[in-house]
Amino acid sequence: MSAIIEQLRAGITTRSAAETRALAERLAHLLPRDATLALHGDLGAGKTTFVQGLAHGLGINGSITSPTFTIFTIHRGPGASLIHLDAYRLENDRQIESLMLEDFLVTPCVLAVEWPEKIAGWLPKTAWHFSLGITPDQNHFVRLDS
Repeated sequence: MSAIIEQLRAGITTRSAAETRALAERLAHLLPRDATLALHGDLGAGKTTFVQGLAHGLGINGSITSPTFTIFTIHRGPGASLIHLDAYRLENDRQIESLMLEDFLVTPCVLAVEWPEKIAGWLPKTAWHFSLGITPDQNHFVRLDS
């Protein structure tokens, strides 16, 4: 197992948005090209910042912002696509079916889900669950839970 995965299982503290992005960029190089990442955390925990790093690691350039109002965005890269889903405005996992997201989930594709608890029943059992948060000293924390 990669050292970064072992470190993430223990939890990693980052001291800046740039460190969070760099961490996610390193992880992107190790992800299977059909991975689903469930990013758990409160507002401001660094979920979108983490997705920005994933995108960069997948060779995707351009602006990555939270798709709160569009629900999801597709970013195409040279080796894989990144689907960035923000489930905050969804009331339950049945609503996701109306988005026809499955049509876009074709390997090679990495799916990053913010607010995954809203659609927990829809997520694959193989999803990588990350907890993101803010430490008492105002740094950020990322931990791989499964």
